Amino acid sequence: MKLDDAGGFVAEEAERPLDRRDTYGAATIESSLYEAAIAANVPIDVLMDLVRVFSFDVDFQRDVQPGDRFEVLFDGFDDEFGERVRNGEIRYASMTLSGKTLAFYRHTPTSGFTDFFGRDGRSVRKALMRTPIDGARLSSGFGKRRHPILGYNKMHKGVDFAAPTGTPIMAAGDGVVEMAERNGAYGNYVRLRHNNEVKTAYAHTSRFAKGVRAGSRVKQGQIIAYVGTTGRSTGPHLHYEVLLNGRQVNPMSVELPTGEQLLGKDLKSLQALIPSVDARLAAARDQARLVASNDDGNPGR
Repeated sequence: MKLDDAGGFVAEEAERPLDRRDTYGAATIESSLYEAAIAANVPIDVLMDLVRVFSFDVDFQRDVQPGDRFEVLFDGFDDEFGERVRNGEIRYASMTLSGKTLAFYRHTPTSGFTDFFGRDGRSVRKALMRTPIDGARLSSGFGKRRHPILGYNKMHKGVDFAAPTGTPIMAAGDGVVEMAERNGAYGNYVRLRHNNEVKTAYAHTSRFAKGVRAGSRVKQGQIIAYVGTTGRSTGPHLHYEVLLNGRQVNPMSVELPTGEQLLGKDLKSLQALIPSVDARLAAARDQARLVASNDDGNPGR
């Protein structure tokens, strides 16, 4: 703001030049990925992006164990005083689970659709996400169980994720909305058709997202509804089903087809990118070790 000739205030726009800096975070998980990331000063927005990258391969409720490790390289934008203004895109991410490392690089092939790819050029993206909700607890698995309301053994044809009312639910894959309406014991219910064989269903929701109606198209990761406890439900949760040729199958164990496989020029462009990212990653690791040694009172040599 500045004074004008009449003694009033006039707003003015001031551009602030920002410097892009490689930012690194890594930690060994002791209790949870969230706590390890916070201890490693990984921002929440970057952590959420990291979770989305691995959500196609990792069930964060069951696959992550103490002793597992993550590593991430992302863009940070600092002002002229060296203060962080905002975080940018993840450039590299890896998770080591039970001794097996999954590592992916951000890359944009000639299709124009940016994604994360392994060294072999295979996309991290799968036809379906295993867990279409962030930060939820798997509260009931697939299979025979004693029904909490009916009181007798009954086949549970999906999996339940306990989460607070209003938690966003994402489309597990690209598809068309077949149903978005009240559906008996399911309560507020969404069913998506992904191809001629595969559908997914989301039940007990509190409400549907704007624009989600029969016939509308949705993209993988798009918010389609919100957790609730409508229908035959004892508390807020998402009941999630995968239907293969009309039959419910276990979403946690069904084989999911892999995503895009880069070939030809696209594969060569990824392979040309990887050494430069690896060099930036190595420099970031060295800087993190230097900072850690100085913080411990042992100057780096």
